Amino acid sequence: MCGIAGIVRADGKAVIKEEIQSLINYQKHRGPDGEGIWLKGNIALGHRRLSIIDIEGGAQPFKSEDGTRIIVYNGEIYNYLELKKELAEKGAKFRTRSDTEVVLWAYQIWGQDCCRHLRGMFAFAIVDMIKQKIFIARDHFGIKPVVYYYDNHNFAFASEIQALKTLPFFSNELSGTQIDKFLCLQYIPAPDSIFEHVKKMLPGTYMEIGFDGKIINVQQYYK
Repeated sequence: MCGIAGIVRADGKAVIKEEIQSLINYQKHRGPDGEGIWLKGNIALGHRRLSIIDIEGGAQPFKSEDGTRIIVYNGEIYNYLELKKELAEKGAKFRTRSDTEVVLWAYQIWGQDCCRHLRGMFAFAIVDMIKQKIFIARDHFGIKPVVYYYDNHNFAFASEIQALKTLPFFSNELSGTQIDKFLCLQYIPAPDSIFEHVKKMLPGTYMEIGFDGKIINVQQYYK
């Protein structure tokens, strides 16, 4: 189990380190072995790591060799060794033994279709400097969680809703509709949450966020 997090400031303001640090600090229990932060202008990624595969070489956020793509990842890809061989035949050059790098290469070679090749439980986000977007995906059955905060000024994601509440721009506005659902059902069905601006990412789904903080695309790749 690891914790992932990210912020995109739609107002153009630079993300300060304390903002992304607060997201990963809250998720320390998800990854006690290490942490990492990547910052560039109005975009930030954060990661709390539980070391399983390639303890030495699998630190995150993990960059592609040319530095144009950066990933934070939570999960385990069961067929990563088979994929590693297949990707190598297509030109991928691996520097580590981690499944994180396999996921990143899968995105670089297959793009949006990378999720269809993965077998396992996963939640990951990739900052693509070439396409100027962030690609976020959740596994086929939703074993690994992704929640996100979205308003007119900011986009942020994490592995837990409580982590999002540490952000200075978080709005505590509750959804009356979702309160009604909770009172009726004793839970709130995804993708909604009790907070007006917080959503749960659906299983088998990927989404793309522009560098302006706007949601470009949401697609369900598996049912």
